[in-house]
Amino acid sequence: MSLDNNSKIKENNSSYEINNNVTSQQQIDGTKTQFKTRTIEKPKIQKEKQNIDSIISNIVPDSDRKISIEVTNLDLTFKVEAEKVDTLKETFIRTLRRDKSKITKIHALNNISFKIYKGEKVGIIGYNGAGKSTLLNVITGIYPPDKGEVKTYGSISPLLSLGAGFDHNYSGRQNILLNGAVLGYSKKFVESKMDEIIEFSELGEYIDIPIKNYSSGMLAKLGFSIATAVNPDILIVDEILGVGDVNFKKKSRDKIKYLMDSGTTVLFVSHSIPQVRDICDKAIWIDHGNMVEMGEVNEVCDHYLKDAEKASNEQLAKIQLR
Repeated sequence: MSLDNNSKIKENNSSYEINNNVTSQQQIDGTKTQFKTRTIEKPKIQKEKQNIDSIISNIVPDSDRKISIEVTNLDLTFKVEAEKVDTLKETFIRTLRRDKSKITKIHALNNISFKIYKGEKVGIIGYNGAGKSTLLNVITGIYPPDKGEVKTYGSISPLLSLGAGFDHNYSGRQNILLNGAVLGYSKKFVESKMDEIIEFSELGEYIDIPIKNYSSGMLAKLGFSIATAVNPDILIVDEILGVGDVNFKKKSRDKIKYLMDSGTTVLFVSHSIPQVRDICDKAIWIDHGNMVEMGEVNEVCDHYLKDAEKASNEQLAKIQLR
């Protein structure tokens, strides 16, 4: 092989090495570029997602919060006989004569819809006979609605008619088990809470005597102690923040305040507007079974007070406006 040929081969090899190096460098640079592109796009995607979430939150408030109570198109009608039949004899005579008592329909709730989110404290206000307590009874399942739907998420502790379901021939201790079952607690759970319930009720030695011997205050203490034996997800309260004597009233208020401060969702019916303002962050105003307004507590209460200026004495009986 001639010298010229050797030179050409070396030249070609050098050229190949140079091209090879260039190609490799291009591949490395391309990889770097791709790597850089990926690292740049990831935060860009996250930022775009945050922007979308922000837009959704602005368009649909509370879209990122968990719902505790959802009421949709709720209707409830009561049928009431216009003429009261007091005796079995009257009923029998009416049956023979085929007399039919006139039935009057009372629309207790009309197309009620709202959502309450986890941790919110919502007061329900309205005049006497507006449907406030009826609404609570539907939410807790005591009254089935004619139309619409109620959804609740989590455990519920209803402080409505304290002692509902008590057997007056049983002792206080036996009624703790009975009422606990009515509220949906297991026997094992109630037994584990027995000493705590008895201590909170302050009934002492009276706990083992039939409750037919109890005063109304003692019954209220026992009912309250059972109902608040757990930390529920949802607390439903109907005008019972002041049960028992002075000391027990303070203790019961402290207990409810503790439940409220622990993140429990609260639905609270009260005739005391100052109390609703103090406890709640939102309010629902109901009138004649219709939902007039729902929103920030002070705003709704102010509108309610303005409307109350033209309300009758019967509507405002027992209601504390200021």
